[in-house]
Amino acid sequence: MRELTSWLSGGADPDSFPYLPVTAEFHRTGKHFVGKELLALLDETRSHVAARATGTGSADSGPARLLRAFLDVALDKWDGRYDYRSYLALGLLGLPDGGGGGSGDDGPVAELAATREGRDRLLVHLVADALAFELAAATDATDLLPEQRPGPALVAKRYRLGVRAVTPALSRLGLTVDDPRPAAAVAALHALAAADRSAAEERALRLSMLPVYLSHDEYLFIRVLQSYECVFAGLADELRAAIDALDAGRAVTAADRLAYARDQLASAAPLFSLLASMQPESFRTFRAYTEGASAIQSRSYKLMESLCRTPEGSRLDSAAYRSVPELRDRVRAGGPTVDAALRAAVRDGRLAGADRDLVQGRMREFAATVLHWRRTHHRLAVRMLGERPGTGYTEGTPYLAEVRAIPVFTAVAAEPDPAAPSEPSGGCPE
Repeated sequence: MRELTSWLSGGADPDSFPYLPVTAEFHRTGKHFVGKELLALLDETRSHVAARATGTGSADSGPARLLRAFLDVALDKWDGRYDYRSYLALGLLGLPDGGGGGSGDDGPVAELAATREGRDRLLVHLVADALAFELAAATDATDLLPEQRPGPALVAKRYRLGVRAVTPALSRLGLTVDDPRPAAAVAALHALAAADRSAAEERALRLSMLPVYLSHDEYLFIRVLQSYECVFAGLADELRAAIDALDAGRAVTAADRLAYARDQLASAAPLFSLLASMQPESFRTFRAYTEGASAIQSRSYKLMESLCRTPEGSRLDSAAYRSVPELRDRVRAGGPTVDAALRAAVRDGRLAGADRDLVQGRMREFAATVLHWRRTHHRLAVRMLGERPGTGYTEGTPYLAEVRAIPVFTAVAAEPDPAAPSEPSGGCPE
């Protein structure tokens, strides 16, 4: 590739890396089919970046960090370390799953308003970008991922579902999209999101889309999964804060954090409906090239789960937790949980009477919402996969069937989920 060769011979300054032509080549073929010559040049680029950092002490500069994160994503298959986190480019999006921003597992939670606003902004950016791609493809404004384009009715459905999915976040940000025309609403949402993004955020968003193949629906698939990673990272922040509040005897604060987490997960339900609009044949086409990347590798989900209570030994020994060894070690070392914090607060007299009832009620509500989410996830997987293996040729739907009823907490019993729909064959909420 001429631009990359020229960059390498011209000083290899991370600030001037030719991202556009490089990503264009990835988009032309899909990551799985990128030519070895380009991958070898990118591998050489990585060596130059490392050598430059050693020689100049610029390892922590913004452009160098961005380039390293991009190369980590672009070269995952070349290196033989392709997985769910690199597939979703979580490091580029600043999610802790991929080594990006966010507070540490056990460290202090960032300023409340800023943390929540940041999650909402990222969620809006991701979904708005997915819908903007649908709009561009429908109007022949892009030739990206040209295979298996959806029909007009399905695209219009995606417009409606996507706008619905971000409406709560938009409201919290003080923004609205109220045009009754689906395509116009998407255009308005895209304009709002684009105006809200910095240049650095815009570049990171573009670089975080490296599909493995050319199927149109993979764009939607990646953005929705990234959105859920954002949601679960936010839930982890709320649960950590609830634990801190219980430890300090602040019952109302703990209850508020649990309620906010419940509302966050419940309001994200339309993301499943959006994902359910994916064409099964399209999904089965591109998933043939995702071997090694499975949603059971999601660190954010298991972080959320393990902050609720300590998983049993069999769960910790499962493929899901073996895929996140650092988190597994944290759990085995006795990491804090809401379950344990509640029990300690009750035992030590910091939580009693109405305060105890309040916190336990919020825990039950959150647990019911998580169980509802798991059931919906299973139904969607059945629709897309049947009894086939999962995205990374893992256990797939049998695994999801097995784990969907695992108790969220043991210190309280989950209440029945009144919002759970009847279990239609492979259905998902609309």
